Amino acid sequence: MERSRSNGGEHVNNAYDSTLDEPPHYEEASRAVRPSVVSAFGHDTLDRVPNIDFYRNAGSVSGHRAVRPSLQELHEVFQKVSARHLCSLHLFLSGTPYDPDLESAVPIDKGGVKFGWIRGVLVRCMLNIWGVMLFIRLSWIFGHAGWGLGIVVIVLSCVVTTITGLSMSAICTNGVVRGGGAYYLISRSLGPEFGGSIGLIFAFANAVAVSMYVVGFAETVVDLLKDNDVLMVDEINDIRIVGCITVVLLLGISVAGMEWEAKAQIVLLIILLVAIVNVIVGTFIPVTESKKATGIFNYNSKIFLENFTPDFRHGETFFSVFAIFFPAATGILAGANISGDLRDPQAAIPKGTLLAILITGVTYLGIALCVSATVVRDATGNINDTVTPGVPCTGPSIAACELGYNFSSCAETECEFGLINNVQVMTLVSGFGPLIIAGTFSATLSSALASLVSAPKVFQALCQDNIYKILHFFAKGYGKNNEPIRGYILTFIISVAFILVGDLDTIAPIISNFFLASYALINFSCFHASYAKSPGWRPAYKYYNMWLSLLGALLCCVVMFVINWWAALLTYGIEILLYIYVTVKKPDVNWGSSTQAVTFVSAVGNALSLSGVNDHVKNFRPQILALTGGARNRPALLDLAHSFSKNYGLCLTCEVFVGPRSEALEEMNSGMERNQLWLRKTKRKAFYAAVACDEFRQGAESLLQASGLGRMKPNTLMIGFKRNWRTAGTEGVQTYVGILHDAFDFEYGTLILRMDQGLDVSHLVEAEETPVSAEHEMNKAAKIDTMQPKKHIYVKIRYILKLLEASAQFKKKQPKGTIDVWWLFDDGGLTLLLPYILTTRKKWKDSKLRIFIAGQPGRSDLDKQEMKSLLQKFRINCTDINVIDDIHIPPRADRKLDDMIEPFRLHEESKDSAPWKITDEELSTFEEKTNLQIRLNELLQENSKSANLIVVSMPIARKGVSDFLYMAWLDILTKDLPPTLLIRGNHKSVLTFYS
Repeated sequence: MERSRSNGGEHVNNAYDSTLDEPPHYEEASRAVRPSVVSAFGHDTLDRVPNIDFYRNAGSVSGHRAVRPSLQELHEVFQKVSARHLCSLHLFLSGTPYDPDLESAVPIDKGGVKFGWIRGVLVRCMLNIWGVMLFIRLSWIFGHAGWGLGIVVIVLSCVVTTITGLSMSAICTNGVVRGGGAYYLISRSLGPEFGGSIGLIFAFANAVAVSMYVVGFAETVVDLLKDNDVLMVDEINDIRIVGCITVVLLLGISVAGMEWEAKAQIVLLIILLVAIVNVIVGTFIPVTESKKATGIFNYNSKIFLENFTPDFRHGETFFSVFAIFFPAATGILAGANISGDLRDPQAAIPKGTLLAILITGVTYLGIALCVSATVVRDATGNINDTVTPGVPCTGPSIAACELGYNFSSCAETECEFGLINNVQVMTLVSGFGPLIIAGTFSATLSSALASLVSAPKVFQALCQDNIYKILHFFAKGYGKNNEPIRGYILTFIISVAFILVGDLDTIAPIISNFFLASYALINFSCFHASYAKSPGWRPAYKYYNMWLSLLGALLCCVVMFVINWWAALLTYGIEILLYIYVTVKKPDVNWGSSTQAVTFVSAVGNALSLSGVNDHVKNFRPQILALTGGARNRPALLDLAHSFSKNYGLCLTCEVFVGPRSEALEEMNSGMERNQLWLRKTKRKAFYAAVACDEFRQGAESLLQASGLGRMKPNTLMIGFKRNWRTAGTEGVQTYVGILHDAFDFEYGTLILRMDQGLDVSHLVEAEETPVSAEHEMNKAAKIDTMQPKKHIYVKIRYILKLLEASAQFKKKQPKGTIDVWWLFDDGGLTLLLPYILTTRKKWKDSKLRIFIAGQPGRSDLDKQEMKSLLQKFRINCTDINVIDDIHIPPRADRKLDDMIEPFRLHEESKDSAPWKITDEELSTFEEKTNLQIRLNELLQENSKSANLIVVSMPIARKGVSDFLYMAWLDILTKDLPPTLLIRGNHKSVLTFYS
């Protein structure tokens, strides 16, 4: 049996380094003796003590990956006697240094700026959460909801973000976190399908968020210009002009580098903190009469109690108010989004994010309660609206009446001041109004700057993984910090486009839903990883709960619909489409996701459940063990086996490595993953299995007995016909027939495929595993020996072309024709079931079944009717039923069989006593059997010469019959025919007509 050296036609993804996320492949490398080994054990040894360097990935910037001795080196160290190994062993044990354990592709640390948890996470998250909501909308929210429900709004928002923060903390501390923020966390947890879909929309959401924040800033500037009557053109165009100029300035800060961006964030934070303190200080300053007229007083318990209950107006509800506030809380990923620029993201992200949620939540509550205790809901702004004796003081602000002001007119006409009516309450309450404007500028610009940095960073990480190949252009980074300049430019273009032509009021809820979808998947990632119970899920952060994470994911989904139902549906639709796209494209990455872990747990659970179910004929499935000699060596055999088992059963393509144990094991181990990868790449739903043995039959016997798991165990052996049996030698023939005997002993159904051109293309598979093609083989054949006559070259080329065509015959769509089934012996129905399965395949849909059965002379019609009735009960359709009633006729005189067996005969007068030879007595005993095979071949030539596939009941290899005689029967039976499949079931029913 040829051994496959295939790498499976493995596709190379130039942008993705699998060693960054997979367990490294340790190759034999030079190693220096480490003193710790000697000091630990008192003597030197090839073994190594545990060390962190052995567990690093290639490309680690925190240290070089070391290569530990392989198991084979330790196992065989005293058996290696070659000069090279003796020299290596001497160097190991003597302490002579070899080259250090360095990765050839380890990137050099260029000294890029790295941030701690305060500047990198805490500051960014606080700036992103403290938005214009703090100064513009917070008073309006508490005016409608009252401080009772207002607290619920803030607390509920903080609950969602806190749960998300806890989930993110668990994921961050379950291994090294690289650049990419939310995309990196989700993709490494749930896999590229979820990560690729959410990564793209998350990056887009950040890019559009830049325009939203900049427009908020521009609107405030234009309001100031309008108040001072210095508009440039008009309000709309002035907003566009100011917005574009602002984005250009922010882009300049971002491109200048993360250090400049971080300094700008610190300045903006100081301004924002001063503005917040200004509001709180303003509530303690004694108010003037003009301020009282606008509904602003000093702290008063009556005002506080009056503002406790909700007073929803203009169709507002709790959910609409909540939907307006919640986007303010969507800044918790600002620190995680620059995870690649953090000094220690595992420690920084949990600490900075959770502390930012706490600080901002307390700030929102504190300022809201301060305003609720000092400002009434409605006020006229008229200092003359005081309480007059004898004039009733009613209306919405009873507390104002007791404080000397009568705002009863607000019950009839809408007033301009108060919590509900005036969005500039914070400016009026504060000690110095312009500082609130500065705070508004700071809040909008800091959020815009954070989004302008986050979008390119996340997008670059997505492009570097090459999940969307068309976007790989944006993967390149520049400078010591690997800045995504191309991503910055793209984000700038998107932002300017939305500033100029975008309807931001419409796009705002979609962006909020994009962020919430990211939060939902982060929570679900934590739940999924915990649920999978993978040994690799060991987060250092312990303050999380899988069910709390699931609750967080559900809350995020609910909030998406609360904010805007159609935006939520649109978000889900886009994510599903991207998920399907990535799934179909199957990116060449393996990150050990929890999806894989859950799949494994589910598979084991299903296998165990299945093992408790008894077999039933209705649930019979062809589970085929195909001895292909490697995944690529006999593609026609594999394709036909795959057609039988796809979606119906199990297919194992198996290989036996024969030879010295050390060599066979080395070759087998190196090919296991490669062959399985090739099967997956070529979309063949099969498993690869291999064994190493001293004898081929012994290996095949091991596969027949031990393959499979529980009920998912092969029940059918499929093997190619041994075309060279006459020249293979006694041992080769005995091994081949012995495998058939073993299959019958183990009650396997048995299939033998014969094609005139042969099945084995292993000699055409290059050592470097380039794909086999007709053009490549023709060129190679022509270069073999230029001294050969051209006639010989053409003959070889024709042979190669025919072999390649035959090897791909069952991979392509079959032409219109028939599958001729010669069901001569009742074997339980396998001979009929397998051809029927073929007709259900798209490639075989134009091939119709024709059934041939043996019949007695004189009752052909009755036999045909009985078979027709049986097929109807089996619900198997066929185009024709043919009764062959002349099988018993002796075959025409032909010397082909005699010529086949002549070299293997033991004549009576011969003195040779070889036990494997065919004696005259044996030939005479089985004369009728022999004649039957010859006669069947004649009938097959007459009736099935043009069939796409011939299926024939296989004669059983009975014990006691010479192996060479049996091979002659198989040979003469299938000679000079289209592709022929010999089938013999295990004589247990695989068909039933009972329901």
